Amino acid sequence: MSEQTAANNNGWMNRALNTIEVVGNKLPDPAVLFALLMVIVWVTSWLLSGVSFDELDPRSGQQIAIVNLLSGEALTNFTSNIVNTFVTFPPLGVVLVAMLGLGVAEYTGFINAGLRSILSVTPKMLLTPVLVAVGVLSHVAVDAGYVLVVPLGAVIFYAAGRHPLAGIAAAFAGVSGGFSATFFVPSSLDPLLAGLTQTSAQILDPSVTINPLNNYFFTTASTFLIIVIGWVLTDKVIEPRLKTTKVDGDTSQMVTMEALSPNESRGLRAAGLSMLAVIALLALSIVVPEQTPWAAKPEEVLAGVNPLLTAAAPLMKSIVTIIFVFFLVPGIVYGYVSGSVKNHRDVVKGMSHAMSGMGYYIVMAFFCALFLYAFNQSNLGVLLAVKGANALKAMGLPLSMTLVGIVFLSGFVNLVVGSASAKWALIGAIMVPMLMELGISPDLTQAAYRVGDSSTNIITPLLPYFPLIVVFCQKYVKNSGIGTLVALMLPFSVVMLVLWTAFLLGFWALDLPLGFGSTYEYVPVR
Repeated sequence: MSEQTAANNNGWMNRALNTIEVVGNKLPDPAVLFALLMVIVWVTSWLLSGVSFDELDPRSGQQIAIVNLLSGEALTNFTSNIVNTFVTFPPLGVVLVAMLGLGVAEYTGFINAGLRSILSVTPKMLLTPVLVAVGVLSHVAVDAGYVLVVPLGAVIFYAAGRHPLAGIAAAFAGVSGGFSATFFVPSSLDPLLAGLTQTSAQILDPSVTINPLNNYFFTTASTFLIIVIGWVLTDKVIEPRLKTTKVDGDTSQMVTMEALSPNESRGLRAAGLSMLAVIALLALSIVVPEQTPWAAKPEEVLAGVNPLLTAAAPLMKSIVTIIFVFFLVPGIVYGYVSGSVKNHRDVVKGMSHAMSGMGYYIVMAFFCALFLYAFNQSNLGVLLAVKGANALKAMGLPLSMTLVGIVFLSGFVNLVVGSASAKWALIGAIMVPMLMELGISPDLTQAAYRVGDSSTNIITPLLPYFPLIVVFCQKYVKNSGIGTLVALMLPFSVVMLVLWTAFLLGFWALDLPLGFGSTYEYVPVR
C-alpha cells in the first residue's frame, strides 16, 4: 500500500502522512510491539524504583513510588495473574460476544441485504456525515461503536463503491475521536466524569456539587462540529489519498449493490419485524424507570441522573448482550425465511465463521492486556500525568492559555493512559483544585479535559480497541498496520484538537452555558 500511494500522491500533507505510514508499518507486529513495550516498562520500573519523587499520588495522597516489576514478588504476581489479566481484559469479552451475534447476521446474509436496501435510498454524498453521526450516537451503548459501527462503516463505503478504509476512518472518527460529544442523548461517561470532578473539587471546597450533565450543551453542540470535521476530512483528504490504495482482501463476502431477490426481500421484511419485536420487548421492560430491573439502585444513582443511563445500571452493563440478541434474532429469521440457512447447524456455523476471523485480534489482545497491566502496576502512568500537570501549573500562563494547556496535556496523557475515567481520576485531582484557585470552574476544566482526551483517542496504539481497528483494516488491505491507521487518523486528531479547543474558547467568550447547573468562574474560598 505505502510505496504505491507515496508515488502517486503529491503535496506536503500526503508526503508527511505517507512517511508516517511507512515508518509506522516498519514497527514490529502489534502483538510483538506490545510485548516489547512491556519489557521496556519492566526495565524502566527497575531503573526508577529507587528514585524518590516529590509528586504526590492523588489517589492516596502519598509520594509516588515506582514499583519494581522485576522484583521476585512482582514477577510471581505477574505470572500468577496472566490468565485472569487476559480473560478479564474488557475489550476481549465485548468484541467476542458482540461478534457472535454479528457473525450470524453476516453469515445468513441479513447485514448484506439490509445495507443494500438502505444504500439504495441513501444519497451517496450523505453517507459520510450520517456514518460519523451514528458513530457519535453509539456512545449511548458504551463501547459498542468499536465493534459495530466501525466495521459497518467499511462495509457501507465498499458497497457504495467507495474505499472501505475511508469508511473505517469516518466511523472511527465519530466513535472514538468524538467520544466526548453527545448526540442529544447523554452517555454513561457524563455522570462518571462528573462524579470524579466533584470529588476533585471537594479537595479544595467540600461544598461544591457537580451536575452530571454539566457539559451537556457543549458536548451536544460539539456533535455538529465533529460531523463537519469528519465529513470534510474524509471526503477531501482521506479518500483522495486512498485512491491508489488497492483493496486486496477477500471480497467474496463483501456487500455489492445488486438488486434484492424476492427471497431476500421476504427475508428482510421478516427480519425487520423480528427486530421491531426485540425492540418492543425491551421498551416494555423499561417503560417505568423507577420499577424496571434494568435501572440502577437508588444508592448507585447521582442526583438528577436517569437510573437507566448511569454506568451502574444493568441496562448499560447489558449493552453488549443486547447487541448480540439484536443481531442474532433477525439473522436467524432472515436465514430461515430467505433460505440461506437450513437448520441450527448453519447458525452455529455462522458463529464459528465469525470467531475464526478473530484469531489475530485475540493474540494482540493477549499482549495488549499484559502490557497495560504492567504499565498500571508500575505507577509510571501516574508519574507522567502528575509531572505534566505540575509543569503546566508552574508556567503561570494566562487563563485562556492555561485552558489550552489542559486540553493538550489531556491529549498527551491520553497517549499513555487509555481509560478516560482513569486519566481524569489522576490529573483531575490536581487540575480541578489548581484551576479553582485561578478562578476557573470545575465544569470548564472538565470540558477542556474531554476535548483533549477525545482528540487523541484515534492515534494512540494504547487505546484498547486500536488493535481491533487494525484488524478491520487488514480485512480490506492486507498489509495494513499501525502506521496505516495512525496516518489515516492523524488529520482528524490534529484538526479536532485545534478546532474543538477553539470551539470551547468560543463558548467561554460568548458565555454560552456549558450544561445544566454549570459555570465558567469559581470564586476561591478564603
